[in-house]
Amino acid sequence: MAMKIRLARGGSKKRPFYRVVAADSRMPRDGRFIEKLGTYNPLLPKDSEERVKLNVERVQHWLAQGAQPTDRIARMLEAAGVTPKTARNNPKKAVPGKKAQDRADAKAAKAAEAAAAAAAPAAEEAAAE
Repeated sequence: MAMKIRLARGGSKKRPFYRVVAADSRMPRDGRFIEKLGTYNPLLPKDSEERVKLNVERVQHWLAQGAQPTDRIARMLEAAGVTPKTARNNPKKAVPGKKAQDRADAKAAKAAEAAAAAAAPAAEEAAAE
């Protein structure tokens, strides 16, 4: 059985509340789970103690049994100190999109034309003297 430690959404519309659960990966997101391991309330401030609550002992048990945490849960476990931090690398994060690059290229070309046009009359005046 492929086990996952993941979030199961609860709460009403536009008021999310999540349970951290150990579940079979084939079950629906909010469906059947094996054990509730904690809660996550994204509406609380980030520095609040109540935002993320985890039963660390049971989480470690499920990790030892081979359960795989989802990306969001892995970050929560890193913040709680349960798992070591992994280095993340997103080299494309700072690269602007195609349209922004096209605009920058057009602006640079226009600036080069203006500089060449300003330099041409100055060169002609210098040659006339």
